[in-house]
Amino acid sequence: MSLVNRLNKVLWKPLVRASYWATRTPARHRWFGRPLERTLGGLTTSLKAAQTQPDAGTVAREWQRMMPSPKKVPIVEETADTVVAEIHEVCPYRGTGNVRGCHRMMEYDRKMLEKIGGELVVLRSQAEPGVSVCKVALRRKGADLSDLTPAHVRVG
Repeated sequence: MSLVNRLNKVLWKPLVRASYWATRTPARHRWFGRPLERTLGGLTTSLKAAQTQPDAGTVAREWQRMMPSPKKVPIVEETADTVVAEIHEVCPYRGTGNVRGCHRMMEYDRKMLEKIGGELVVLRSQAEPGVSVCKVALRRKGADLSDLTPAHVRVG
């Protein structure tokens, strides 16, 4: 296992806890969370040598490759323009009802997807009561997302 992958696995949980603190409120997110998430997302794409991808399927697999454990973000459905994946990693927002905080924390993924040519919509969030697995849709950057209802909009 490469040094980058080992560091990613070791630092993941402490950084997730810091991200949770920094994204819990809109004010914290503005001052700490967004800069932290975007810095971490940019660092991940640099360290993992992320490459721009030509279609939704390859975007999803590149996003999956950048995670500490690709097995924890399985692809569950794939069409020509959309890939649906699940996030099985236990999220600190699980069961809190703070779906907007979850949306703010996903700035990390949005930053990574900017580099690889994709966009992500959280369809179901672990922050919702009784949900233990997030469901996300990935598409090519600039694709129409109007048919996807983000969890933070659906739940309110």
